[in-house]
Amino acid sequence: MRRGTVDPLVLGRVIGDVVDPFTRSVELRVVYNNEVDIRNGCEMRPSQLINPPRVEIGGHDLRTFYTLVMVDPDAPSPTSPTLREYLHWLVTDIPGTTGASFGNEAIFYEPPRPSMGIHRFVFVLFRQLGRQTVYAPVWRQNFNTRNFAEIYNLGLPVAVTYFNGQREGGTGGRSPAEPWAAD
Repeated sequence: MRRGTVDPLVLGRVIGDVVDPFTRSVELRVVYNNEVDIRNGCEMRPSQLINPPRVEIGGHDLRTFYTLVMVDPDAPSPTSPTLREYLHWLVTDIPGTTGASFGNEAIFYEPPRPSMGIHRFVFVLFRQLGRQTVYAPVWRQNFNTRNFAEIYNLGLPVAVTYFNGQREGGTGGRSPAEPWAAD
């Protein structure tokens, strides 16, 4: 990072709201529809997010396993995030140098459908202690990435990326034609 620039994870309050400061040690690439490469803070529309993204993980060893968490810390709305952090996806046992499609989808992908305001959708990658050492939580709402990492001895993240999204149309308001959905 250039001198004087602010880390986009700090600027977007991902560090602070979702994770503690960490040092990235593994490459994480998230691609929707084989064309949109997620960059921190980029804007995405719900219509682009219907199918799970392709996730590519760096690393150096297929014997090292990772857990990928996707959360919305702004559910159901950024001004009243009473469901913070809503868990959209959880993939465990991902071998290093591969992607999420090679892991265990512990919580199936639920496409983001923000109904009010601009939401941050955060992908957090952790290195696991070993295979089959991380399990799915009971519910999606009020998930806590830090507590989850502590329970399974995951330590700090090895990579994080996020995008912003709002309901189609982009006003951030609520449309009567769009019922509230668990972001």
